[in-house]
Amino acid sequence: MKIDDTDRMILQLLAENGRMSYVDIGKELNLSRVAIRERVNQLIKEGIIEKFSAVINSEKVGKAVSAFFEVDCEPSSLVNVAEALANNPSVASCYQMTGPSTLHMHVLVEDFIRLENFINEELYSLEGITRVESHILLRRFKSRTGLKL
Repeated sequence: MKIDDTDRMILQLLAENGRMSYVDIGKELNLSRVAIRERVNQLIKEGIIEKFSAVINSEKVGKAVSAFFEVDCEPSSLVNVAEALANNPSVASCYQMTGPSTLHMHVLVEDFIRLENFINEELYSLEGITRVESHILLRRFKSRTGLKL
């Protein structure tokens, strides 16, 4: 599916406010609610819009420590390590990156004691990890909530 300028504007409005009604989007773009609904449904059908979700402030729900990890693995263990980490409730995201079998991971936990437990008991216990580098978030300047088109 080729997206046009109207689709881009719809996507931008939804990226800024996923709860924006079709009526309000239509008013912004001078289109009917029905036209907006059809376009959004087509964007969903084509997989351009994957899902609608809420962005939750992790600190306000008790996850005060945000840490990022670079995890190098033996190539034969990469998928097993990635799946184990992806299934861990403290792991917010986990991606395979370029480099020597490297995973990039974002972890959200309640406090530094919980972070230490995660590292020692849940991360270091996985077979096939060769190196771990961690970075603690001090301050967030920008967080991705949508793609600028």
